[in-house]
Amino acid sequence: MPQLGVTIPAMALRRFWSMMAHYHGQTWNAAELARALAVNESTVGRYLDLMTGVFMVRQLPPWFENLSKRQVKAPKVYIRDSGLLHTLLGIGSRRDLELHPKVGASWEGYAVEEVIKALHPDDTYYWATHSGAEIDLVLFKKGRRIGVECKRVDAPTLTPSMRIALADLKLDELNVVYPGEKRYSLGERVSAIPLAEFIGAQ
Repeated sequence: MPQLGVTIPAMALRRFWSMMAHYHGQTWNAAELARALAVNESTVGRYLDLMTGVFMVRQLPPWFENLSKRQVKAPKVYIRDSGLLHTLLGIGSRRDLELHPKVGASWEGYAVEEVIKALHPDDTYYWATHSGAEIDLVLFKKGRRIGVECKRVDAPTLTPSMRIALADLKLDELNVVYPGEKRYSLGERVSAIPLAEFIGAQ
């Protein structure tokens, strides 16, 4: 990092990484991190932009529609390397991971990276409202709107949040990727697809 011109003190950077690990898969809250690190908001914003610039963190911007609903406007943040995330969280084994409260967020971040890498979208966003409706990925590719929801469950079902996203965002399709082995329909334009199959078919 110093060779790239990053002059953040090592201890400050370590504290920042530890905080980032706990924010993995959540919306960015600069004020909260600034208070925790005893710096100002512009400083933590600079740290985030630096880590994004060297491809260690993904900032997923929010997608806005002209809707009556109040929409979340902060980016979601992910540590792009799952191994680094697990190290920062003190996860040393598969059993540790399965028992950790961040296991769902860890899988979501992994799935987000693999889907984007496989699909090569023209633009990538997430979408959420203050009333609780959200979708993990809103991808634009060749004029199509593709929604992707990442679920670490054995058998995903169609949720009210998915129905709202499908209608409000006028998605051409909504894919629920999960760590299973069977593809099946959840409704019109909605499919549950194993992550391995989804990324292998692109």
